[in-house]
Amino acid sequence: MDVMRTKSIEQSIAETDEEGFQLKKKLSALDLTVFGIGVIIGAGIFTLTGRAAADYAGPSIALSFVLAAVCCGLAALCYAEFASTVPVSGSAYTFSYASLGELVAWIIGWDLLLELMLGASVVAQGWSQYAVLFLDKVGVTIPESVAPGSAFDLPAFVLVVVLTALISIGIKESLRVNLVLVAVKLFIVLFVIFAGIAFIDSANYSPFIPPSATSGEAASGLTAPLIQVVFGLEPSTYGVLGIVSGAAIVFFAYIGFDVVATTAEEARNPQRDLPIGIIASLVICTVLYVATTLVITGMVKYDRIDPDAALASAFEAVGKPGYATLIAAGAVAGLMTVVMTLIIGATRVTFAMSRDWLLPRALARTSPRTGTPVRLTLIIGSVIALVASLTPIGKLEEMVNIGTLSAFALVSIAVPVLRRKRPDLKRSFTVPFSPVLPVLAALISVYLMLNLSVETWIRFLVWMAVGFLIYFLYGVRNSRLAAQERGEYVPVGTDTPAAPPST
Repeated sequence: MDVMRTKSIEQSIAETDEEGFQLKKKLSALDLTVFGIGVIIGAGIFTLTGRAAADYAGPSIALSFVLAAVCCGLAALCYAEFASTVPVSGSAYTFSYASLGELVAWIIGWDLLLELMLGASVVAQGWSQYAVLFLDKVGVTIPESVAPGSAFDLPAFVLVVVLTALISIGIKESLRVNLVLVAVKLFIVLFVIFAGIAFIDSANYSPFIPPSATSGEAASGLTAPLIQVVFGLEPSTYGVLGIVSGAAIVFFAYIGFDVVATTAEEARNPQRDLPIGIIASLVICTVLYVATTLVITGMVKYDRIDPDAALASAFEAVGKPGYATLIAAGAVAGLMTVVMTLIIGATRVTFAMSRDWLLPRALARTSPRTGTPVRLTLIIGSVIALVASLTPIGKLEEMVNIGTLSAFALVSIAVPVLRRKRPDLKRSFTVPFSPVLPVLAALISVYLMLNLSVETWIRFLVWMAVGFLIYFLYGVRNSRLAAQERGEYVPVGTDTPAAPPST
């Protein structure tokens, strides 16, 4: 069988109308922008800022955020072109199926599951830390046996269970709750910026780029960046390389704009609304991120920032514990939106793979009442709840980054490939200066991947090996395209009725 077979755009769109497997079109440009902001602003700004500033870049962590934003911005242009051209659930998975072939589509889909499911777990753990901090401030104590860092993180587990139930009710209902929580989160971020300006000490910015520090020995070990191990470079923090390493870490803070593309099939006017939602959410969040990092590193010397709760502890350090309580409360509300949107994204990607029969087809069946894949949502939510509650804190962030960056690289390459294969397609949004910008986006993504640790690469390769095993044992023989090749299935929209498999 041909593992590089491609699925036509027309067939992908036609199959969105298949009875029993339809998603309801309810989302506007505003919904998509709020959706993007809701998932982007989250654990990255509330939990990663302090660690990245202290360990990698110092005050120049603001430049790390800019560098990561440039990488994401180039990728966002590619996502916007694809999402407006192929308005089908599944994001990068669906785009690559139409351009690079089934095997590459499976790889990207498997990558996206890694990004979205682990991302939701990471943020649920961050939410749990802020929730316990807030509850402590109001006199409620969570037993240590079920608190963050214990063998079972009960708050993270409960959060995912509740949000999974909400998502099962319906996409529009979920986003109404999301809108309220995003408003709370934006208020907190703006509060940090404007309230924190008064406490900035310019001496904390000196030096803005701390001098590079090295150990004098070649990098080695599982925690060293892969690029340093391969080329025998000395491990370093701060300096220019520290800014780049910081960008590879804070990249996690931008993960989310690509999740907007997973809802393409549920947009009312995808050709217009999806590019607006993807690009607007990224631009707004970049401005807020840079401003926030400049304020925090100005309030507290970078080597004294609390890596676990940087925003709240910064105000405690300047004698404003009441502000810290407010920020903790806002983080509790704000991080909920991130977990919710990542669960939605993971469900929609798996839905698209199941509807293509690469995974059991029954998983893609939607509820006639809610228009959502309830069974699949409950399965995805259960897995995320278990990972979030049972995995040690701090072990998942880089795994999320490497899954996302690999998907970014493949999607960026797919843009010029599809243009060459299908120049006739109507594109309401196009990446300028193609193929230069898409290739540049792919190269930057690969370079940032190389700055992640050897340990992360090993885990990533193990995850991909599991994915290949599932594909070659099940997907390659059971996909819609495989059934078409055998004459067992006729595409939706043709005169002959389809003959779906028993699965």
